[in-house]
Amino acid sequence: MEWLNYHHLRYFWAVAREGTLRQAAEKMGVSQPSISAQIHLLEASLGAQLFRRSGRRLSLTDMGQLAFGYAEEIFSTGQDLLDAVRDRPGYRPMRCQVGVTDSVPKVVASRMLRPAFELTQPVHMLCREGPIDTLLLELAGYRLDLVLADAPAARGLHVKTFNHLLGTCGSVFCAVPKIADKLRRNFPRSLHGMPVLLPAETTPLRMALDEWFQSLKIRPVVVAEFEDPAFMMVMAAEGLGFVVAPSVIARETLQHYGLKSFGRTEACAHQYYAITAERRLKHPAAIAITDHSRATLFG
Repeated sequence: MEWLNYHHLRYFWAVAREGTLRQAAEKMGVSQPSISAQIHLLEASLGAQLFRRSGRRLSLTDMGQLAFGYAEEIFSTGQDLLDAVRDRPGYRPMRCQVGVTDSVPKVVASRMLRPAFELTQPVHMLCREGPIDTLLLELAGYRLDLVLADAPAARGLHVKTFNHLLGTCGSVFCAVPKIADKLRRNFPRSLHGMPVLLPAETTPLRMALDEWFQSLKIRPVVVAEFEDPAFMMVMAAEGLGFVVAPSVIARETLQHYGLKSFGRTEACAHQYYAITAERRLKHPAAIAITDHSRATLFG
């Protein structure tokens, strides 16, 4: 049986957190060569390089990022154990690890997650953002409790997942007031030939919008495409073109970015899912998220 040397892992963890051998050595009260030697032993046992040099600092490799995530959980759990044994005030927060696909608007994600923090037992939530394929691999390895996405996990994947529909909402078209006032007249024909900021081609919303534009024989001028919905809204606030937002967060979006709505359609629907590795939801935070989303947010 292989064993992991946790002394080596702690030295690695310290360097990853501090960014340099010198700072980690000063904090732990050991010499730099000693820490360097311990990390080399850990890399040898794992069979992978964990750091690469970036100027005077050390940056994590892909394997280093993976190891650092586990180290964070291991030493956080160790501190929880010490707190429990020493009977310190309070009690251990419930950990909930959530993945959010990068195409889900941050405002939607925050509103879906909020009920988890209103449970009787405190929640320590770890949020990870990324492409759905990466997050589903983390989910399959039980390193995530659930994934929030704007599309269901595709069939035929090599990982076993279950899709729980949280809700559906329509689309609101918005822009800075000067553009919105112009486009409100004769909507949606007014969109033809007008500058638009769109989500990336691979997103469900983009595919729905393309189909809707085509069905109406409308061809707006695509100024830019974005993987990050928040970045797209920031650029819309600069007056570069109109954008589409989920109706469920239209009020917050308009107020935050100084935009104005000028049209709406239910044909381009936004769907949101909680994806889990097991059929039944068991984690209390996951249950709170799904129940609130279905009953209140999208109800």
